[in-house]
Amino acid sequence: MIVKPDAEALAKTARAASKSGALPPVQDWNPPFCGDLDMRIARDGTWFYLGTPIGRPALVRLFSTILKREGDRYFLVTPVEKVGITVDDAPFVAVDFEQGGSGADPVLTFTTNVGDQVTAGPRNPIRVVRDPETGAPAPYVHVRAGLEALIDRKSFYRLVDIGTHETHQGQSWFGLRSGGVFFPIIPSDALD
Repeated sequence: MIVKPDAEALAKTARAASKSGALPPVQDWNPPFCGDLDMRIARDGTWFYLGTPIGRPALVRLFSTILKREGDRYFLVTPVEKVGITVDDAPFVAVDFEQGGSGADPVLTFTTNVGDQVTAGPRNPIRVVRDPETGAPAPYVHVRAGLEALIDRKSFYRLVDIGTHETHQGQSWFGLRSGGVFFPIIPSDALD
């Protein structure tokens, strides 16, 4: 049976699934695909429904907890339905970070636009993609289950200020260290 996707019904089911305060186990849910919903997450992290920004942060947060990625597609998933949505770049934006730890063992903990906190490390790597035409960097941090956050510009500038040069695959790289892992950003000689 194919049902017409409905944002209100999804929100109701998501509320019920996340009453415990923990993230719902979307990775365990494999309901039938019900179609695409006219919902889009813009590159700046704004969620749109039927072309209009969703102005209720609590509703955006709720939807973010039932977001799932399969290959290159994104879905909102409940135990009983799965609907496709459009994501322009990454589904989240890292809007701030804190540096903890000490000395040679720093820890970078990011906060996303929907309130998730994630510490960069082996399970949550940082990666930087360069625009092939302009060379402009687009930095990302893994949040959960294949979902990433685009690191906003102000946070990226702050990260660059605390970056270090280390040897990576036999070459000197400029990058970031967090959770015992070095994340290369750019070869050191490219900074000259």
